[in-house]
Amino acid sequence: MSVAIGSTGACQRECARAAPWTGSGANAVTVQGTTTGGNFFFVRGSVTVHMAAPPERVWDLVSDVTKIGRFSPETFEAEWLDGATGPAPGVRFRGHVRRNGWGPVYWTTCSVVTCEPGREFAFAVGNGLNTWRYRLEPSGDGTDVTESFELADKPALRLYWALLGPFRGRTNENGMRTTLERMKALVEAGGTAT
Repeated sequence: MSVAIGSTGACQRECARAAPWTGSGANAVTVQGTTTGGNFFFVRGSVTVHMAAPPERVWDLVSDVTKIGRFSPETFEAEWLDGATGPAPGVRFRGHVRRNGWGPVYWTTCSVVTCEPGREFAFAVGNGLNTWRYRLEPSGDGTDVTESFELADKPALRLYWALLGPFRGRTNENGMRTTLERMKALVEAGGTAT
């Protein structure tokens, strides 16, 4: 059973100690845990932006990692690895990241974990420390696009979030919103990210 930080029990106390910041508003970063089999820690966050474009057009932007540099405030370039030329489950790519928009700068290797054209694209960073996801839902005159992240339940990430959670949570939320708003501007203007 998954419970939010506001529920009762040992999980609430453990999660509150590990990650005191839970964000605000409809697109908040949340800390959750489970009461089945002991305490469980994970952090996730999401932002949703409506785009006046069909899912297929949005898909082209979110699933081609070589285009991310036009949108992301942190990942300024990416390239497919191992001869891959596009997304598919298991395909690897690497992203060139400028952490927090100013540094440090490093490459990180990722693996595609979900690839459902027009619906969902997700990738795991490194050996599964963090999973980033784009979900596309048809809505009215276009598509609701949700970008999200979820940290793995690992002691090092618990410590990281306890120390830097308030700052990093806001950074992730702002970065996801910036990425999606930049995609929205392009796709609604009828452009492509070539």
